Amino acid sequence: MTIPKEMPEKWPWVAVATTDARNQQLWGTEEERRVKANSREYNEKFQYASNCIKTSKYNVITFLPINLFEQFQEVANTYFFFLLILQLIPQISSLSWFTTIVPLVLVLTITAVKDATDDYFRHKSDKQVNSRHSQVLINGILQKEQWMNVRVGDIIKLENNQFVAADLLLLSSSEPHGLCYIETAELDGESNMKVRQAIPVTSELTDTNNLAHFDGEVICEPPNNKLDKFSGTLYWKDNKYPLSNQNMLLRGCVLRNTEWCFGLVIFAGPDTKLMQNSGRTKFKRTSIDRLMNTLVLWIFGFLVCMGVILAIGNSIWEYEVGVCFQIYLPWDKVVDNAFLSGFLAFWSYIIILNTVVPISLYVSVEVIRLGHSYFINWDKKMYCAKRCTPAEARTTTLNEELGQVEYIFSDKTGTLTQNIMVFSKCSINGRSYGEALDDLGYKAELGKKTDPVDFSFNSLADPTFTFWDTGLLEAVKLGDLHVHEFFRLLSLCHTVMSEEKCPG
Repeated sequence: MTIPKEMPEKWPWVAVATTDARNQQLWGTEEERRVKANSREYNEKFQYASNCIKTSKYNVITFLPINLFEQFQEVANTYFFFLLILQLIPQISSLSWFTTIVPLVLVLTITAVKDATDDYFRHKSDKQVNSRHSQVLINGILQKEQWMNVRVGDIIKLENNQFVAADLLLLSSSEPHGLCYIETAELDGESNMKVRQAIPVTSELTDTNNLAHFDGEVICEPPNNKLDKFSGTLYWKDNKYPLSNQNMLLRGCVLRNTEWCFGLVIFAGPDTKLMQNSGRTKFKRTSIDRLMNTLVLWIFGFLVCMGVILAIGNSIWEYEVGVCFQIYLPWDKVVDNAFLSGFLAFWSYIIILNTVVPISLYVSVEVIRLGHSYFINWDKKMYCAKRCTPAEARTTTLNEELGQVEYIFSDKTGTLTQNIMVFSKCSINGRSYGEALDDLGYKAELGKKTDPVDFSFNSLADPTFTFWDTGLLEAVKLGDLHVHEFFRLLSLCHTVMSEEKCPG
């Protein structure tokens, strides 16, 4: 079968094109993606993005200009820079320019050091992720490669509990019918596992020799941020096979309850759906920053009003009285009338009264934010002993936003709870079980202590499980058909997947 140059399928719902600037400049907006398995030479013609990710904001060259641009979005910094320019004009400057440039440079330096520290940890995190290892099939041999060296069209082997390195087309797995199970908590926050399945024609490719000779070509949609949608076609051996989201393993997922699987890299690095949803690291402003900017504008307006009043007073005094003191208080050569004297006095008063805007406020706020981030990291109440994971403030500029939360929109169990379901009550054939009963079989009064059901006869019983109604246990022992059918359904009709662990 001849592979068409243009796909008959369209991708009308794809609204987000590739974020790779290099692709946009050389190839324009990507309309479709062509990926050939085990052929880096073919895929390199399209100059697809590598699997190296970047979440940092700065590098050595761009740090100074970008950081200064961000800092001068603070109204106070722009205000003091404006004062510095005024102080360089000798006709209106009544204070040395050192009095402004020293605190301004100090504020800019402290903020720059803090921002550089935050970005250093982003670089460190990027390096850690990019340096993870995956098994890549190269020239028929599985080789250990760093994630950053994985390319579109490579075939990767994943093992149980490993993270998916890129957006993969599932080819085969250790499970029957090419099934595999993944956890998508990093993508959508759901802890329950999802099932993915390879198409039947590739599910039989379970050894490296067959996979090394696999030369199928995938033509699919361009990179986008739709986590639940994928559309494409696999062309192989003069046949074509439709592909959907059920055949895809997305970057950030974790392989669970599956010994191994093989996948073909379709999207890598910034083209993956995970990175398409994360977007670029932006400069964010907190509510306190916006409030301080507003207050600084009001204070500056008050300062201008004071300067205008004092300048008018200066002009009136110079016009009415000052001319009589020209011998003792002569005007400068450039000043030849009272109006010009008042105009220059206005700017002089702006410089003299500039301290109404406290530049130390911004230094104090930055130091407080830095201290808060350390307190968050040290907080034992936010330490998860089960996973040995402390709280981590990933940025020191947004801490106060945690205190501005007024409403939480939550779904069901698992978002604000531990997602632990404990058997408490049930109703079988019209009878309710689970209430605590007294010795006469009546419902026990609130606050009255009763003994829980004794499960010591069963060595497989969970020692932490507590149940108060002995009637349910008696019904099980007496062989009640409805009760037995109820527990049989509980045992079979669920999505729990047991995992057999290897001995040792």
